[in-house]
Amino acid sequence: MTIDLPCSRPALISHPLSWTPPSIATAVRGLGPDRARMPVTERTPTKGDRMDDDRARELLAEERRRIEEALATSTVVTTDDESTADDADNATDTYQNEFDEGRSDDLNEQLAAVERAEQRLAEGRYGLSIESGDPIPDERLEAIPTAERTVAEEERFDRGA
Repeated sequence: MTIDLPCSRPALISHPLSWTPPSIATAVRGLGPDRARMPVTERTPTKGDRMDDDRARELLAEERRRIEEALATSTVVTTDDESTADDADNATDTYQNEFDEGRSDDLNEQLAAVERAEQRLAEGRYGLSIESGDPIPDERLEAIPTAERTVAEEERFDRGA
C-alpha cells in the first residue's frame, strides 16, 4: 500500500532558503508584483490630497516655537581674559563655542525652512512637492512639517542626482 502525501511530492516542497527573483517590472520600479502590473497614470493633485490648512498652521507654529526656544537657550560665550585660564580650559571653551555656533546655524536653517513652508501655506501650495507638484503624504508632513519634497525626491536630492 502506498500513501501519497502532499509533502512527499518534490514539486510542492518549498525550501526555506529558496528565492524567486522578482519580475523585471518589479525590479525596475521597486514595486510589489501587484503594483508592478498597474499602469502609471498622471493625475492632478487636488485639495483633498493635502493636509488641512489649520493642522498645517498648528504643526508649523509648534515647529517655530521649538526652534525659537532652542535659539533663545543657545549661548556662545566669548572670553577675553585668557591670562587666568589654562590651555585646557581655553580648548574646552573653544570647542563648546564652535559646537554652539554650529547648532545655532542649524537652527537658523530650520527656521528658514519653517518660513518657506509658511509662505507655501499662504500661497496654497503647502503639502505639494516643490519639485514635482505631487502631494506629500500627511504622515510625512506630521513628522517633518517643513518637508518640501516627497521621500523619493528628497532621497534623489540628497544624493545630488
